[in-house]
Amino acid sequence: MQQFEKYINGLHFNNLRGDLFGGLTAAVVALPLAMAMGVTSGAGPIAGIYGAIFVGFFSALFGGTPAQVSGPTGPMTVVMALIFTEYTSMFPNDPVYGASLAFTVVVLGGLFQIGFGILKIGRFIELVPHPVVSGFMGGIGVIIILLQVGPLLGQPTPAKPLEALLAIPGFINSTNVPSLILGLITIALVYIIPLYLPRLNRLIPSPLFSLVVGTGCYLIFFTDSGTPIIGKIPEGFPDLITPTITMELLPGMLKSGIVLAALGTIDSLLTSLVADNITRTQHRSNRELIGQGIGNTIAGLFGGLPGAGATMRTVVNVKAGGLTPISGTLHALVLLIIVLGAGPLASYIPKAVLAGILIKVGTDIIDWSYLKNIPNTPKAGVSIMLIVLALTVFVGLLEAVAVGMVIASFLFLKRSTDLQIESISTINSAEDNPEAPLTEIEAKIMHEAGGQILLYHVNGALSFGAAKGMIRCLDNYTDYHVLIIDLEKVPQVDYSSSKALFDMIDNAQRENRQVYLVGAKQRVNVFLERQNILKLVGDHFIFTNREQALLDAAEKLNLGIKANPQG
Repeated sequence: MQQFEKYINGLHFNNLRGDLFGGLTAAVVALPLAMAMGVTSGAGPIAGIYGAIFVGFFSALFGGTPAQVSGPTGPMTVVMALIFTEYTSMFPNDPVYGASLAFTVVVLGGLFQIGFGILKIGRFIELVPHPVVSGFMGGIGVIIILLQVGPLLGQPTPAKPLEALLAIPGFINSTNVPSLILGLITIALVYIIPLYLPRLNRLIPSPLFSLVVGTGCYLIFFTDSGTPIIGKIPEGFPDLITPTITMELLPGMLKSGIVLAALGTIDSLLTSLVADNITRTQHRSNRELIGQGIGNTIAGLFGGLPGAGATMRTVVNVKAGGLTPISGTLHALVLLIIVLGAGPLASYIPKAVLAGILIKVGTDIIDWSYLKNIPNTPKAGVSIMLIVLALTVFVGLLEAVAVGMVIASFLFLKRSTDLQIESISTINSAEDNPEAPLTEIEAKIMHEAGGQILLYHVNGALSFGAAKGMIRCLDNYTDYHVLIIDLEKVPQVDYSSSKALFDMIDNAQRENRQVYLVGAKQRVNVFLERQNILKLVGDHFIFTNREQALLDAAEKLNLGIKANPQG
C-alpha cells in the first residue's frame, strides 16, 4: 500500500491541461496503430487495442518515464505474431487453447520484465552498441514492411518474413486492385500530410486521417469489390484468460517469454532515452521496466498484445503538452471508452488501409541516419549492423541481438587488447623512450648495464585478452640477465594475465635470469600473492619502486653505481 501511494504521489497535477491534450492526441494516434498491429499479430484488432489499454495504463502509472506513452509497437508485434502463429498452429482444432498459450507467454514476458527491473538490469541497455540497435531496428522495419505486402495487395499475411518475401510474385499475380488503390491512397496520405500539411497533421494525426479517408473510400466505392476488411470486433470489457502451461511446452514458452521481455526492455528504454532528450529529464530505467512488466502481465491476462514504450506516440504526447503519467493513463482510458462503444464502426476498416499505415511505421523504425552515414562509418560497425539486420529478418530476433553483441564484444576485446599491448614498454637501454621516463640515476644504470637489464613497464590494466601478447613482448630480447617487471601503473589484473606473468617469471628463472617485481598496488599485490607469483619471485626481489630495484640489480651486476651518483 505504501508503494502504491508513492506511485500515486508521483502523479503531478500542475500540467493538467497539457496532459489532457497530450493523452487525447496520443489516443487518436494509437487507435489505428493498435488495430493494425492486432491484425498483423493474428490475434485480431481488439487484441491490439486491449494491449494499448492495459500496457498504456499500467506502465504510465507504475513506470519511470513520466511522459512516455506505451502500447503495442512494431518490434513487439512482430515477435507476438510469431508466438501466436506457433501456438495456434499446434492446436488447429482448438484455436482458443492455442491462443491461451500465446497470451500466457505474454504474461511470462511481463513477469520477466518485472524481474529485470528488480535485478536492476535496466542500466545495461547503455552497453548495447549502436550498430546492434540500428541493425535490429532496421530488421524489424523490414519485417513489418514484408508482412504488409500481402494485405496491401488484398492477399493474406504470411506467418514469417521469408515466406512473405517468397510469396510476393504470387501476390502480384493475384492482386486485388481495389485493395491496392486503398493501400496506395493510405500510404500517400501518411507520408504527405506530415511533410506538406503540418497544421492538418497537428489537428488530426496522419494515421487517423488516413484511416478515415481510406475507410470512407471503401464504403463509397469498393464495398462490393471483395476487398478484405477487419470484420466484426468484440465489444465490451475483455474476459480474463486463465494462464495455461504444460510441462512439454514450458521450455519453449519460457524462451519466448524471455525474448518478449528482452525486446520490450530494449524497445522501452530506447524510447525513454528519446523522451529524456525532448523533455530534458532523466528516466528511471529499472522502475520503467517494472511498470512495463506490470502492463504486459495484465495485458496477457486479458488477451492484449504485449507492448513497450512507443516512440511516435510518446513524441506526439510531448508535443501536445503531455509531461506526466496522467497523459499516458488518460490515453488508455480514452481507448477503453472507444472500444466499449465503437466496435461496429471499426469493423469496416479495410486491411489494406491498415497495411498502408504499418508500412509507414516500418519505414520510420529503420535507422536512416545511420544508413546515410555509412560511407563515414567504421566498416566493423557497418558489418555488425548488416549482420544483425539480416539475422533479424531471416533467423530470429534474439539470435540476431546475441550474435551482434558477441561480435561487438570481440571487436571491443580486440581493441582493448591492442591498447593493453601498446601500453607495455620493454626498455633495454637508456635511449629507449618508455611511457614512464627514466630518472637520471635509472638512465645511468641502464646505460652502464649495456643491455644486461630488461625493464618491462606496463601502463594500464591487464586482462585475459592481452595474456599471450604480454609474453610475446619478450621475444626479441635474449641477452639480458635481469628482468624488472614494473607494475606501478597497473590498477588490476585477472587470472589469465597473472598466469602470463607467472610464465614470464618462471621462464626467465629457468634461463638463470633474476626477476624483480616492482610497484604492485595493494589490490594487485593481494591477487598476485594468491596466484603464488610473489612466492615465485621471492621477498628479496620485490620492491616498492623501480629505482630501488635498479640499484639492487646494479649492485648484483657489479656496475659500481650507488644511490647518490655524485658521492
